[in-house]
Amino acid sequence: MTMPAAAVALGKQLNTSDMPDLAIALLDEQGTVVAWTQAAEQLVGYAAGDVVGRSAALVVPCFGDAETTSAFVERCRAQYGWSGASAMRHRDGRVLNVCLRFTVLHGQDGTTGWLASVTDAGALSGEATNGSVRGSQLARAPIAVSIRDRQLRCTFVNDVMENHDGVPRDRRLGQRFTDALSGAKVEVLEAMMRQVLQSGTTKVHEYRTWLPTNLGQEHPFAASCHCLLDADGQALGVCVISVDVTESRRVLERLAVLGEASTRFGSTLDVMQASQELADVAVPLLADYVAVDLEQSVSFGEGTPVRMGPLGERRPVFRRAGLASIHQGVPESPWVRGEPIQVPDDAPISDVLRTGRSHLEPVLDVAPGAWIEQTPALAERIRRHGAHSLMIVPIRTRRALLGMALFVRTEDPVPFQENDLLLAEELVSRAAQSLDNARQYAREHTAALALQRNLLPPRLTGGTAVDAAARYLPADMDHGVGGDWFDVIPLSGARVALVVGDVVGHGLHAAATMGRLRTAVHTLADMDLPPDELLARLDDTVQRLGEEHADTPAGPAVVGATCVYAVYDPATRRCTMARAGHPPPAIIDPQGCVTFPDLPPGTPLGIGLGDPFESVEFELPEGSLIALYTDGLIETRDHDIDEGMHRLGASLAQPGCSLEDLCDLATQPLFGLGACDDVTLLLVRTRSLSAGQIASWTLPSDETTVRQARNLAAFQLNQWGLDSLEDSTKLIVSELVTNAVRHSTGPISLRLKRHQVLTCEVSDTDASSPRPRRARTVDENGRGLALVAQMSRRWGTRSAPVGKVVWAEQDLPFAA
Repeated sequence: MTMPAAAVALGKQLNTSDMPDLAIALLDEQGTVVAWTQAAEQLVGYAAGDVVGRSAALVVPCFGDAETTSAFVERCRAQYGWSGASAMRHRDGRVLNVCLRFTVLHGQDGTTGWLASVTDAGALSGEATNGSVRGSQLARAPIAVSIRDRQLRCTFVNDVMENHDGVPRDRRLGQRFTDALSGAKVEVLEAMMRQVLQSGTTKVHEYRTWLPTNLGQEHPFAASCHCLLDADGQALGVCVISVDVTESRRVLERLAVLGEASTRFGSTLDVMQASQELADVAVPLLADYVAVDLEQSVSFGEGTPVRMGPLGERRPVFRRAGLASIHQGVPESPWVRGEPIQVPDDAPISDVLRTGRSHLEPVLDVAPGAWIEQTPALAERIRRHGAHSLMIVPIRTRRALLGMALFVRTEDPVPFQENDLLLAEELVSRAAQSLDNARQYAREHTAALALQRNLLPPRLTGGTAVDAAARYLPADMDHGVGGDWFDVIPLSGARVALVVGDVVGHGLHAAATMGRLRTAVHTLADMDLPPDELLARLDDTVQRLGEEHADTPAGPAVVGATCVYAVYDPATRRCTMARAGHPPPAIIDPQGCVTFPDLPPGTPLGIGLGDPFESVEFELPEGSLIALYTDGLIETRDHDIDEGMHRLGASLAQPGCSLEDLCDLATQPLFGLGACDDVTLLLVRTRSLSAGQIASWTLPSDETTVRQARNLAAFQLNQWGLDSLEDSTKLIVSELVTNAVRHSTGPISLRLKRHQVLTCEVSDTDASSPRPRRARTVDENGRGLALVAQMSRRWGTRSAPVGKVVWAEQDLPFAA
């Protein structure tokens, strides 16, 4: 068939923005370069004589050891959505970032050739879209290619050319241009090709023709003619590439709109919100209905990301994260945001997961027996709303699957085409960066929160000294997890240590530092150090942590903390406190009177000023409430510390409330004030030991004291009904008092406390702590503390205002 000359009209030379400057080369099936162009020489620096007859791997390193060009192209396609981005080697050794595409060409007698077209990604520009967007579009937009020899006879052609002018391949091969199209203006086109052959340059012109499927209206095409050079640099033929100008411009215009709309991506670190932004941008610009489904590990910030590739036993679980529709309420979706979705086994999503490539279904199969029938709710919605065209684009980054984006047309009668898929993929790739950032943040936030919760005490045990309750509220998503911690640590003699601290910063580093400091506080508390001395030791620990981080490759990290530490003794109802740059505790007496004791503020831990910490001791009535907290509880974006302390005191001045209710009352106002830091609150209500639970004696330091102490202890145990502990207690008392008599000169104090355990305490004026040692067979002494350790559940020593206290604990009989 020959088309009349009137069907083709030669137009003006096009603006260069309509077609990019392409560097092209012709390859055979073995990957050997058979033709070169001046544009290719300008791009990579190799002349035709350097390249023609050699493997394409010379300038395309990724070609590697591929046996054929077909094998190389298949390998590229198998790389889960290879979009054409590649690297080429310049003659001077530089590596160029390019957009590379291979187009298969068919020749006479079944021969196959390949056109390699390259666009410098760095040179792509545009007013409305950046180079990467335009490069992706140009790298995959349909193009028609024909190769002609010096006599302008067609030697190779691709299938797209027939869609442009309706001439089948077998009628085109071996024929000149004028054999398929007749008329004077066709000769002008051939004249342009001859000019290209003679000059070795490239010319771009527009021509108009009727599409084979629509003879009623002319359609513009842009044709570029490239001179092909042989190994001697002589003209070998001409390559003609034509593109649909109308479609190309339409895609670029929509890309520009999408580029402007997608600037909102990255405005949030919440994966659900980022998914919703993707859906909102695409409707109605690209589709009538869009659903964004995230893989479960992305939604919750936990678990191992799913890799693209063959599906194993573990199928990904998706949750609906984003929904948008031209209809109010998104009636097309059977699932709401946050719900897991059902994926039929033979649905197109399975192919997308396996291959990593997008799925385009211009005409959606809704006939009985189609894959949608496996999910009746989905099939009913699709048919009810007239869904007729579908695109599924994987959301991925670094080969990890983040989710899927589904684009559906219902009201728009035009089916999705290849260019629509290009736009969807570009939009999804932009959103994937935002989603990946949000996923990374969610994973770190979840890990930090889990770390922090695992490091905090699972339950609070105040023994007979206090009742305790606590609240820990992590900061909002904009600020992450901090380093707050709290503890109630049982001490000897029914006493307890109360501690609340706050590490500088947020995230994993702060949570890990908090864990180290909490462990250090436990260790120092077991040494029964007074609060001021404990904070001084903890200050040294924080300074050492800062020195460790100063020598890391990442540079010095800020390591600092504030802390308040208190010790309460239920036997005396006395509480000793010290703080290091921390907010003062609140004390509420049984009548509801609130005070913030005048406690020396101290310097924050890790500052290194060397200022000593000071302790303050005061007596508390039984039933007093002690509140230790972090600054997040009293300081918000809109309210200062004084107002926050007043609010806290008012909420805690409720004598009849339980500790749990008081925690709720104290933290509830923060939900409307925009907390910018973690919130920690520790509440304890004091108790005391009754006179009947304590027995104490002051004894002289002489030989008769040991027998007297044993008898006094045995009598008291009989009064308490603890006769079963008499023998072990007499042995413990005997050894501890004997040591006191031998090593001290002043009076000796013996005290028994009956609470959750039986505690025996011996005080003397000697400040030296006893140390157990391994006695030899011939030694007559040195076995006393070993016997104490055998008879007791635990024992230890602590300093006293004068001398020391050695103590031992025994478990009470079950009946007691």
